[in-house]
This record gives sequence, structure tokens and C-alpha cells, in this order.
Amino acid sequence: MDIRTKEAVRYLGYGNHAVDGRTLALIASSFQELEQSAGRRIIYRIFHVSFENTDCLSIGTLKIKSRNLAKNMKGADRAFLLGATLGVGVDALLRRYALTDMARVVILQACAAAMLEEYLDSCQEELRKEQKTEGYYLRPRFSPGYGDFSICHQEQILRMLDASKKIGLSMTDGNMLTPTKSVTAVIGLSKTDISCHVLGCESCEKTDCTYRRI
Repeated sequence: MDIRTKEAVRYLGYGNHAVDGRTLALIASSFQELEQSAGRRIIYRIFHVSFENTDCLSIGTLKIKSRNLAKNMKGADRAFLLGATLGVGVDALLRRYALTDMARVVILQACAAAMLEEYLDSCQEELRKEQKTEGYYLRPRFSPGYGDFSICHQEQILRMLDASKKIGLSMTDGNMLTPTKSVTAVIGLSKTDISCHVLGCESCEKTDCTYRRI
């Protein structure tokens, strides 16, 4: 089982339980359809980081109160703000199946989440190589909604990136990103290396989450 399939299985909530062959076949065919529909796009910019105290920090003009993010960013003096999306084609695919096959929609949702994470990891690896030549190391990616980092900060992140104009990524009045298979995130940059820069569940304190990596 490859990594993206394992991630899709995790998003489906199987945990350590065995996955039947029919589900694996549906996952494989869902990834094929998503590859035909996805329009992966990303935008990012580097901003200066400053700390007020252990709970508050600023990234450019973005002021954030979050002990979890401040801990993640400790020692960083710069940070990437980024936005990424799989595009409107994936939303259209999900809407089409919602009319006829909701079970398929559940599989597609999980596969799309895994595909987006895979894309972000790939982009982050390129950023890691680029920044290493300048003596900087990446911190784990941290998104609004993780821990006490409020999802409300997404609106300003999108404005700072001009994401709507550049990659078609915007937000609804209910703080939901559109297209739906999209993400915003912060990646700290520091002169101090750490053992792992690609980290999601491991940086979240919600240890009882159904979707947490084992």
C-alpha cells in the first residue's frame, strides 16, 4: 500500500483495522479520477516574524494569539505564509457524484485530502532545499484550525497572499475555503535545524482524534 493510499485509509477512519479489497479498488479509481480533475496551485510569501510573549506573535502584519503556534515557531525569525488548492475541478467532481453515489463521495473526499497533503509535502520539500542554501531550516507546517491557532486568521492570510487573484483561492462568510480542497498554512524558518520539518498530527495536542496518524 503506497503512502497516499495509507493516508486515504486514515482519513476514512479505519485506524488499524484491515481494509477490504473493494474499498482499496474504490480508492485507486478515485485517485485516477482526481488526477484528471485536479488543478494543483500554490502561492507563498516570506514575512518577518516577531514575538510579543509565549502566546502572541506577528507574521508580517498578521497578529496571532496562539500558544501552540508560538511554540512551533520558537526561534524562527521568518516564515512562509502559503495557500494551496486542488482547484474547482475537484469540487465539480464531488458535486456530480453527490447526486448519484454518496458512498463514492466519501471515498473521494478522503482521497482528495490525501492528495492535497501529498502536494503540500512535495512543495515543502522544494522549499526546504531552496532555503537550506540560505542557511535556513523549515519548521513543521501549521495551519489555522490546529490547536488554538484560530481558523479566523485565514481571511487575512488570503489577503496578504492575494490568493483570490493569484490562484483562485478565497473564503466564504463562514470561514470555509473555496475551492473546498484547499489549505492555508504557516511554515517557520530558523537558523536552527530540527529532526523533522514535515509534521501534521504530531504537532497537534488532540491525541484522541479519530484521524490522527498512528
